[in-house]
Amino acid sequence: MLFVDETTIKVKAGDGGQGCESFYRDLSRAPLADGGDGGKGGDIIIQASRSNHTLLDFKYHQHFKATKGGNASSNNKTGKCGEDRILKVPVGTIIRDAETGLLIKDLNVDGQQIIVAKGGRGGIGNQYKHMPKPPEMGEERKLLFELKVMADVGLVGFPNVGKSTIISAISKVKSPVANYPFTTKQPILGIVQDELDEKLDFVVADLPGIIEGAHQGRGLGDKFLKHAERTKILVHVLDMAGVEGRDPLEDFEKLNYELNSYGESLPFKSQIVVANKMDLPEAKNHLKRFKKHYNEPIIAISAQEKKGLDQLVERIKAVLCPECSSKKSKE
Repeated sequence: MLFVDETTIKVKAGDGGQGCESFYRDLSRAPLADGGDGGKGGDIIIQASRSNHTLLDFKYHQHFKATKGGNASSNNKTGKCGEDRILKVPVGTIIRDAETGLLIKDLNVDGQQIIVAKGGRGGIGNQYKHMPKPPEMGEERKLLFELKVMADVGLVGFPNVGKSTIISAISKVKSPVANYPFTTKQPILGIVQDELDEKLDFVVADLPGIIEGAHQGRGLGDKFLKHAERTKILVHVLDMAGVEGRDPLEDFEKLNYELNSYGESLPFKSQIVVANKMDLPEAKNHLKRFKKHYNEPIIAISAQEKKGLDQLVERIKAVLCPECSSKKSKE
């Protein structure tokens, strides 16, 4: 499925129905005003849904209308209200006014919804001796949708460091894996389940590889980094073997620079550093250099051979829920 995390749409709420100007007449009394009111137009409602994972549907279908209110008739009959139009978006979708850029709503809870365009009031009929009034038009506006994935943990690192192999090994998702950069071109979510306590379940996101200059938009880096904003923990994955001819110590420094330069909340998140590809001989020397140079806890793993992953998962659980983790260890 194509992952789309930003798009613009136009919405039009339903117009109000026509009111009725009518008089009931018989020979025994004076004419009696009996024109009903028109029905209200339908609203445009945006609703967050966990069953949606991308804004793809809104990329190719960008115009949405709610139905018009029904017209009134004589004998004080009111017009039928127009049906609301409910648009479902992924949880984590930010809605902005496309013309002004102003934030309308951040839909970060499943089922949360907001009316973004109100239907027009129906026309007023002459019943009860009211002065007839024309119906109102439904609101019309242009909206910008921006999706930031909702995950507890974000795997970040330079291309081809093994993030996709890690998420495939610790969760049930099958992320694309290949021995070349930029295999992952969109965020991929996986659920890591605890067999004994569902409170320790967590969602992990495999984020596309970061390159130098990412915070300035190079390689679409700013679009990838925005997804890390929603996470509670950032897991820095380093290719400790330097397979691509890179120095893992320099990568660690550059990765932190990109995260700090992007700003927002990224520099203040809990971080776990992972040394991957420890099955390769070059990794041991690089790990010694790393520990000597940085006073930073680091978890050594081999995602390919599935070694050290249990330690990584337990460390993540301990950070996400210290109370749950300590209770489990006592048991």
